[in-house]
Amino acid sequence: MSEQAPEISVVIPLYNEVENIPELYRQLTGVLEGMGRPYEIIIADDGSTDGSFEVLAEIHKRDPRVKVIRFRRNYGQTAGFAAGFERARGEWIVTMDADLQNDPADIPKLIAKAEEGYDVVSGWRVRRRDALLTRKIPSRVANWLIARVTGVHLHDYGCSLKVYHRDVVKNIRLYGELHRFVPAVASSVGITVAEVPVNHRARERGQSKYAGLRKTISRTIKVFLDLLTVRFLLSYSTRPIHIFGTMGLVFSGVGVLLGLYLTYEKLALGHDIGTRPLLLLSVLLVILGMQMISMGLLGEVMVRTYFEAQNKPIYVVREILE
Repeated sequence: MSEQAPEISVVIPLYNEVENIPELYRQLTGVLEGMGRPYEIIIADDGSTDGSFEVLAEIHKRDPRVKVIRFRRNYGQTAGFAAGFERARGEWIVTMDADLQNDPADIPKLIAKAEEGYDVVSGWRVRRRDALLTRKIPSRVANWLIARVTGVHLHDYGCSLKVYHRDVVKNIRLYGELHRFVPAVASSVGITVAEVPVNHRARERGQSKYAGLRKTISRTIKVFLDLLTVRFLLSYSTRPIHIFGTMGLVFSGVGVLLGLYLTYEKLALGHDIGTRPLLLLSVLLVILGMQMISMGLLGEVMVRTYFEAQNKPIYVVREILE
């Protein structure tokens, strides 16, 4: 008898959570079986060193619906999500953390909301059980900034408990540390987003991977830099000449204006401009502007080569009525 195709795929990146795995499996399967729909659980072991893989392997032997992807080393959450998305077969892909701070009991609620016609349903940790200074405040600032920059307004980008339609995750490519920006990245293909309040629990076992002020600062810097990347991808990835060309025209324009001013001083007023720092600045701005425009033109060539070489479409079709 052939295996029934899953309707729900749960993707969980995991790193050194050996103490939480048995309870995570128990709670998750209890919820999924109660829904009465075929499912699969895909766990990406991100180079764990505490015996997590051995526990996962035992669970897989008992329950083949649990698929385990083992990385050779620690690559980060984004790689875990990307590997899970690539192998997920369900119509709905659920993402969550392995530390049991996300409550599996919220999954039916999120999927029910998604089936109302949403492509992405994000969990919102209204009552978050984390430290105020190192987790809550930086998170609130980041959520506000991400919403402003990307135009996708969510209260809680950092909540891993989300539901995606398969068409969303199959049409995006993740790299770096863009896992927290998946709804924003997916907005480039056109999506409908909803947000649902979810339960958030304090960590009871194991150690947080983001504990400590140093890690908080490092994480904040990475979020800001990744946000610049996302902004560029959303606005200029298919038209780099617009950003580099605009900057080049501004720099060149300022340089030309400074040059005209110095020319007026030389010819009309008879001033010596050979030793003026303003002359050097004018020349540098014109050169910089031309370099920016050249970068934009090279970017246009590279973008067209990328799309044409891979036969990659510049649009994504949601549905066709024929």
